[in-house]
Amino acid sequence: MLDSVASVRDFAFAARETSALPIRFEAVTFAAGPTRILHGVDVTLVPGSPTVLMGPNGCGKTTLLKLAMGLLTQIGGAITFAGGPAPAGSRAIVFQKPIMLRRTAAANVAYALRAAGKPADEANVRRLLDLAQIAPLAARPARRLSGGEQQRLALARALACEPQVLLLDEPTSSLDPASTKLVEDIIAQVSASGIKVVMATHDIGQARRLAGDVVFLAKGRLIEHAAADRFFNDPVSEEARSFLAGNLVI
Repeated sequence: MLDSVASVRDFAFAARETSALPIRFEAVTFAAGPTRILHGVDVTLVPGSPTVLMGPNGCGKTTLLKLAMGLLTQIGGAITFAGGPAPAGSRAIVFQKPIMLRRTAAANVAYALRAAGKPADEANVRRLLDLAQIAPLAARPARRLSGGEQQRLALARALACEPQVLLLDEPTSSLDPASTKLVEDIIAQVSASGIKVVMATHDIGQARRLAGDVVFLAKGRLIEHAAADRFFNDPVSEEARSFLAGNLVI
């Protein structure tokens, strides 16, 4: 584990002149062909502790993240970043199963740095590998890393652009407990450095450990948005109560 957040802050996330926060979804609707996936979602994501997206499969969590990243475009409503368009390079996303380039772990990070217009020197590459706790594997082909190692490398690549907002889609869903703990440690360090983490997860225990607030979706609609303590201890919606009790919400 990192000794402090200093090595994260080496990348100066808070030093931008233009802010990407808050992120405001206003009556956001999205459809894939005839299938409506999001229905008029209104939610504001503010600086601070991680926002965790929860809800049953198909509720729209991944779609919300892709919309925030600009990978999809809503068919209705608006998404604004501090009242305007997203500043260039302000967001990064890591998916459940990352794609590794056919090169070493270090070269994957160097490629991400160059793509972000950052110096891809040995010191910058090493800082990101240290952050991801995979520096000893720098010379190993990325595609030969374990699932947990690949996910940590994906986090390092995402951080190469010095984002203000880090979007994570089920980043530990296929990992063993030890690998999950390492990824959670990195997420906590990143959040403590001032980066806004917005993360989808089905893991209630993980959400309890990491969330500052919870956005709960069901059937493509925003059901509840609350501080984590209140959501887990006193949810106001029947859907959230049922979900937290382990029941199917369909």
